[in-house]
Formats: sequence, C-alpha cells, structure tokens
Amino acid sequence: MTKSILLVGVGGQGTILASKLLTLGLMEAGYDVKMSEIHGMSQRGGSVSSQVRYGEAVASPVIERGGADMLVSFEKMEALRWLSYLKPQGKVVVNNFEISPMPVLAGKVPYDKTILEQIQGAAQTTVIDAAKEAEALGNPRVMNIILLGTIVKAMGLEDIHWNDIIAKNVKPAFVAINQKALAHGMTLI
Repeated sequence: MTKSILLVGVGGQGTILASKLLTLGLMEAGYDVKMSEIHGMSQRGGSVSSQVRYGEAVASPVIERGGADMLVSFEKMEALRWLSYLKPQGKVVVNNFEISPMPVLAGKVPYDKTILEQIQGAAQTTVIDAAKEAEALGNPRVMNIILLGTIVKAMGLEDIHWNDIIAKNVKPAFVAINQKALAHGMTLI
C-alpha cells in the first residue's frame, strides 16, 4: 500500500532538506519512493511543497487532492492552503509559525488569526512550536529536522537508520544537533 506525505512551507525553512532526508531514509529501507518538489519563488519567501510517496510500487510522485496520509506544514497558513490534499483520516502536523505573504506585508489583507482553529476543526492535528523547540536545543535552524522527527514517529518509520542518513547528508559540524533534533521531534507527537 502506498503512503503519501505532503511537506509544505515557505522558502528558506528547510522543507526541501527534510523531504530529501525522508526520501533517502525510505529508499534505504527498501521502499519504492517517488518525490516531487514545487518551489514557488522559494528564494523570496514563496510557497514550497514536497510530495513524498512510498510503498512496494509507486506509480506517480503526485499526491491527488484527498490523497495525503500526512500533511506537515512548516508555516501555518501553508497548512490551511494545502488541507484539501489530506485524506479524511489523515494527520496534520502544523508548526505554529507565521511568515506573512506579500499581500499581508503590503497591508492589503490581515494574517488570519483563526488558521489553527480552522485546521483543528477539519483534521486530526498536532500543533508544534518547532522554532521554540529548536531554540531550546540550541540551534533555531533545526526546526525542519524536528518536524521530520514528527513524520518518522507518526508514520511508524523509527526502525530506519536516521542518524546514518543525517550523518551522510548534513555538513559535519551540524550532524550532532540534527540527530538530536530528529530524536526530539519524535517525542512531540
């Protein structure tokens, strides 16, 4: 059976690195894995999404509306934007983090303060303040790896050698903090 995970965020949040590590770990575990990425002006704070599908034989990298087993959002407005892609019984992990899009920055519309309530009303949702958690670990840049840890735990992928995957794909100076962040993320869900 194919499983589908949708990771969404804003450029610069590390969404793509988390997706890459997830994909590499799944491949090492013997799954057929397909991944697709969409970078919407990612260098300028635009929307970024990665779709990771895995199983015995995956035909397409694309997750249809209503097809994601899990939606992990690095920014809460992005969670609401992509919510229609979640299966009715799917799980949402949303980072309680705001990055205002251009219309908000330009003063044309306010940032919707009811986003979390809307998501929680629509799906099984875990809200995490990954920025605060990363700061507590000593490096605000590992927010993405904390969120990756929530995927590992929620999808039952703990038996994959994640520390080795991180060691092979992260700069040596940051391996230990990223391994710690992944383990911490697994405790948050």
